[in-house]
Amino acid sequence: MDVTEMHLADAHAGNAPAAPHDAFAGRPPIPLTCVSSMALVLTSGIYLAAYLPRRAPLAPAVALVAAAGAGLLLAVVMVVRLRQFAWNSFFVVVKWASLAYLVIAGILEFVFVYDGTRGTMLALLTVSLVVFAVDIPVLLGFSVARFQAPRVRA
Repeated sequence: MDVTEMHLADAHAGNAPAAPHDAFAGRPPIPLTCVSSMALVLTSGIYLAAYLPRRAPLAPAVALVAAAGAGLLLAVVMVVRLRQFAWNSFFVVVKWASLAYLVIAGILEFVFVYDGTRGTMLALLTVSLVVFAVDIPVLLGFSVARFQAPRVRA
């Protein structure tokens, strides 16, 4: 009997198949916090790009990037506080996703410098890229590890 037939047999017998483990059930809103942080960074980038080639007023962009950084920090703190979590799976995904997103962020940083972006604007875009390069791997790592069997951390 294959897996599909077993699930059908369980459904006919009134036995619901066991749901996969989900570390997010009853937990803080880690994915929502990561996605909100990313949305704030993207909004800041769109705001700055709308002014190019002129210089943009930086106060709104600084506020958006600061809020995005605070959201990312909150998400990382929420992940670190998880006791039962598939840490091995989390770190494997974060390691490889970080490599990919560091390359992407590095290429974007090169483009900013090559195009002549300087000063405060470059610093703000660099901080945005750091948030981008950390936020997405944390989101991906959590999204994979949350469905893995947990290991109890002492």
